[in-house]
Amino acid sequence: MWTYVKWSFRILLLLVVAGFLHYTLPQHDIVRITNTYNRLTTVGSENSWAYSSPDVGTGESTVTRDIRFIEAAFENGSVIVYRNEDTGWIWPPYFKYDSSNLQAEAGNLKSAETAPKWVSVTHYGWRLAWLSIYPNAVAVKAVAGPDVQIIPYVNIIVLLALAFGVFMLRRMWLQFWERMVEPAVADVGETWDGVEAQAGAAKARARGFFGRIGAWLGTWRTKR
Repeated sequence: MWTYVKWSFRILLLLVVAGFLHYTLPQHDIVRITNTYNRLTTVGSENSWAYSSPDVGTGESTVTRDIRFIEAAFENGSVIVYRNEDTGWIWPPYFKYDSSNLQAEAGNLKSAETAPKWVSVTHYGWRLAWLSIYPNAVAVKAVAGPDVQIIPYVNIIVLLALAFGVFMLRRMWLQFWERMVEPAVADVGETWDGVEAQAGAAKARARGFFGRIGAWLGTWRTKR
């Protein structure tokens, strides 16, 4: 039973970490920008976590904000909508303050399906239509075509750093366990063994003492 609980906790923790990294780390889409616009958007308690704070974004209030959006289409015809908000100094640490410039760049890269201009949109976050959540675009760049491959250097560096950190923490924990916990457990075991040995010796002495008394009383019964 304990094994199942332990593995369930590990799997749950792994899923949480993987989801956090997938949401936070930058992703790259090769798309054709079709439209850019501003829209008053209602931000409620169910989706406020996916939007920037009002003091660093373009928000007018804690409920309704004037948010910039970028509409785009993939080569296969599917569409996607990005929001364009500043992130400021809060999480995630993209330190984005140029949403106005980014909107202008995206508008300049708009194109029609007959004469497409392909663009790499760097973003983080998810598109969840049922919660009105949009990925946040942090950069746009014109590329040669829809087949361009973008190497995610930032993701590689972050994941390698995390793997190294986990490896070092595990080594430190194993060394701590070997140098501190195991000797303490061994000392407790030796102390307990000593206590048991002393208790056994005391019991044997008591048994011998009472045995001698019983034998002495037996001699008196024999004399009578």
